[in-house]
Amino acid sequence: MITVNKNKALLIILAGLLINPPLLQAVKVKVYTKDQAIKRIFVSNPESSDGRTIEVRWSGFTDPYLKEFKILRRAEGEKNWKTRGTVPPADSMFVDRHNEENDLKLLSGVKYQYMVETGAIGRKYWTPPSDLISAKATLFNVQRANVLAVIVIYFGSVLFYIRRTKQGKSQFIREIPAMSAMDEAIGRATEMGRPVLYIPGIMDVDNIQTIASMVILTEVSKKAADYDVPLIVPLNRAFVVPLAEESVKEGFIRAGRPDAYVPDNIRYLSDEQFAFTAGVAGIMNREKTAAHFFLGAFFAESLIVSEIGYSTGAMQIAGTANTHQLPFFVVACDYTLIGEEFYAASAYISREPKLLGTLKGADFVKALMIGTIFIGSILAWSGVDVVQRFFGV
Repeated sequence: MITVNKNKALLIILAGLLINPPLLQAVKVKVYTKDQAIKRIFVSNPESSDGRTIEVRWSGFTDPYLKEFKILRRAEGEKNWKTRGTVPPADSMFVDRHNEENDLKLLSGVKYQYMVETGAIGRKYWTPPSDLISAKATLFNVQRANVLAVIVIYFGSVLFYIRRTKQGKSQFIREIPAMSAMDEAIGRATEMGRPVLYIPGIMDVDNIQTIASMVILTEVSKKAADYDVPLIVPLNRAFVVPLAEESVKEGFIRAGRPDAYVPDNIRYLSDEQFAFTAGVAGIMNREKTAAHFFLGAFFAESLIVSEIGYSTGAMQIAGTANTHQLPFFVVACDYTLIGEEFYAASAYISREPKLLGTLKGADFVKALMIGTIFIGSILAWSGVDVVQRFFGV
């Protein structure tokens, strides 16, 4: 076995280079002029562009020893090229996107030129400058057509069921025990000669749970007017007061007893969470309320008010979409609307065509999506990814 010292080998190579100058010239970087470059570059606005994106493509590079591609850019009228980014030698595309944090912003309406530079040991290549191009936005994002399809199906279903409901066709909704027990709770308060308490949560009028609670409050008010029992509504937000007043007043009018409406029973207590909670506790103990409705957005006060109501022996019906408060209502109340049941309750109890149609349309789309996932899973196991590709965004 022959062993060669590394230092000796290097000395031999260097000596050979000094003796043979043409060999030394061969390792120098050879720079091709633009006229000699046969590479091609293409620039375009990609599909579904946001108006601040330009796509750069190139072809013609066949050297297997290329290191990377450097993408250069200059605006119209500029002389100097600036590096926009680099990509591996295996790629042949670069997407130039606007970035507020980058000095080289891509502005819509400004024309740009691009050039690609690359090289290997002893060689350097670049493309000729591209044509001038400016970023433009497209009218429709075809890559998100699947989202449009789902939206059209959803709203089409909702409008279809609203129309069916307005035509008087029956719409089945499964029984919601908490709402079915509403008559029992108000009837019990009537027998005991005590008021009914209704809390629509502690959020403002811009919260969807508060809005849904107002629909239920109107129906509870109508029942209270029918049974001739006082209805007390303590509130945590000042802007909810007129909304609650109108909801209760409408309920009494529907019952044919507008004279029984008592404005003082709509009581604003405090915006402070636990000051409001203390006020509600005082009402429960002073007024001896016999039926409690906690329907809306609740937080830490949920356990306090429901426990106090339980200790007074009142029948309690609760509901919220704040799932972290549901355990407290479940253990302290007689009936609890869990999550989406709370929103469905407004349609269930009011039978308003628009609410019923929206509920039925949403349920139809959910069933359709579940079926699509099931069918898509079977097709994916079979090696067919058509459903997966349709829902890819």
